[in-house]
Amino acid sequence: MITVQQAENLIFERNLRLNTELVPLPEANRRLACEDIRADRDFPPFNRVTMDGVAINMEGWNQGRREFHIAGVQAAGEFPKTLTDSQQCLEVMTGAVLPQGADTVIPYEHLQKAANGSVQITVDPRPGQNVHRQGSDRRAGEVIIKSGTLMEPPEIGIAATVGKSELVVRELPKIAIISTGNELVEVHESPLPHQIRSSNAHTMEQALARWKIQAQRYHLIDDLQGTIAKLGELINSYQVLILSGGVSKGKFDHVPQALEQLQVDKHFHRISQRPGKPFWFGSHPSGCLVFAFPGNPVSAFMCFNRYFKPWMDQQLAFRTSNFMAELQTDINFKPDLTYFAQVKVESLQEKIIAWPAEGHGSGDLANLVKADGFLELPKGQDTFAAFSRYPLYLYRDL
Repeated sequence: MITVQQAENLIFERNLRLNTELVPLPEANRRLACEDIRADRDFPPFNRVTMDGVAINMEGWNQGRREFHIAGVQAAGEFPKTLTDSQQCLEVMTGAVLPQGADTVIPYEHLQKAANGSVQITVDPRPGQNVHRQGSDRRAGEVIIKSGTLMEPPEIGIAATVGKSELVVRELPKIAIISTGNELVEVHESPLPHQIRSSNAHTMEQALARWKIQAQRYHLIDDLQGTIAKLGELINSYQVLILSGGVSKGKFDHVPQALEQLQVDKHFHRISQRPGKPFWFGSHPSGCLVFAFPGNPVSAFMCFNRYFKPWMDQQLAFRTSNFMAELQTDINFKPDLTYFAQVKVESLQEKIIAWPAEGHGSGDLANLVKADGFLELPKGQDTFAAFSRYPLYLYRDL
């Protein structure tokens, strides 16, 4: 068996061979940009009014004038008007072009209106105030978003404002989720007394939504030749296979043997951890990577969150949050294995606190709803004292 850290290192050494694709802008959200996005014109593209009020030329103020006659209105979206007399002003709206001949905007709250259509300025203005100068943010042709940036709502807004209706992004990996075992039936079926409904595939399918990946689900019965044939087909059709079940030492656990016959290079099988000890990982010369998790639902879900999730975050440039949590009660665990304890957590006073939420073993799927994540307790000790801090792998938002 290898350690948790050795397993993590072996996984992170492997990278997907992902191409690029052109997608409509709405589909680029949470995708990795593979082109620079440049300003198509100055930002802002004109001298922009930033407050409702009146626009003046400071020359009139400097000459001692305090009362200005309103000569018209400059609304947002209108062609720029011209202020021809420094003794006059134009009403202006937020977002409007600063009128030609004006250089300063006085907000309404600094004005007192007179009955003759004039306004008196009640607070001394600062030259150029409330004007967002053309090109002060970015100049035309300047790179605003570099290639390799994860597109999120602010970046989508930038792409929209420079006219990028389509964007070149990194393609999403093609992933197959494969459950194994004669005991499994589909969700819509009524299981016999010796059967259960398939759940792992649905859990993984929804977990992949984090990256907008739409995986395909498959099921393998406990037959070696059938397993070899189907896995051979899937290896040549997908970039990643996620399996659950069939990797332990049982008489009908055919997955390791099938993968070996298909020339999938085994990087490890069995990690010194609980749950999830039988985890199998390998790669095929075609580039397909195989994550074969144990079949017990808690084991499979823990392996997904501890290994697959941070690895996929790296592949698609997502930010992975590294959390530490403070254990609130003692935990005793005798085997010399890394122990992933199910915990309920709370964010409190700039720290995360965690309480054990243990169920009835790695087959207790229902217990996952009582917890928020897995606390990684290192091998080499059997007592984990309250108020000690350990790495936390969340599967819920804090």
